[in-house]
Amino acid sequence: MTKGTREQRTKGSAGRATRILGTLRSADGAGVVRIEDRYDTDIDDLWSAFTDPGRLARWYGEVEGDLRRGGPFTLHLESADVHALGRVEVCEPPRRLKVVTRETNESWRRGEGPPPFDQDIEATLRADGGQTVLVIEARGMPLDRIASYGAGWQIHAENLAAHLAGREPEGDAGARWGELVPHYRELAAPID
Repeated sequence: MTKGTREQRTKGSAGRATRILGTLRSADGAGVVRIEDRYDTDIDDLWSAFTDPGRLARWYGEVEGDLRRGGPFTLHLESADVHALGRVEVCEPPRRLKVVTRETNESWRRGEGPPPFDQDIEATLRADGGQTVLVIEARGMPLDRIASYGAGWQIHAENLAAHLAGREPEGDAGARWGELVPHYRELAAPID
């Protein structure tokens, strides 16, 4: 297993500093994206942003269903036009949430992504003073697409920060994705 990490700021296309939140690695032949950031809110507020469907829709996607342990749900990511089915594997308020999602065949046929696969997504939260540290680890994506998933997960983390601050996400998500992907490709290069 090789790991690509970058804990630094790089210059983006507009000359501004781009903070890279993610690390990439492989496990059992599949990609793993790990995003870590610190948010200016308490752990209960951040937990609510992950488990309240109304709040989740503002920074990630529309979720309908049962968000308790064992509960099935549907997910729609408007920005990528992805529809997925999911299941809650672990729900330990306010510290840990683990779900498994899989894009539907109909959604996959409309898009340009890889064939559907199970993506394990685990969020762990840790209170630190008046802030909360969040780690999101998404596992299962094809290794040849790991840079794209890394950029996508960073955009979700940035959108979460905007939501928690009471702002709309900044700029065009497509342009931001284009800015981040080259950095994540560098991280993906040494992964086998």
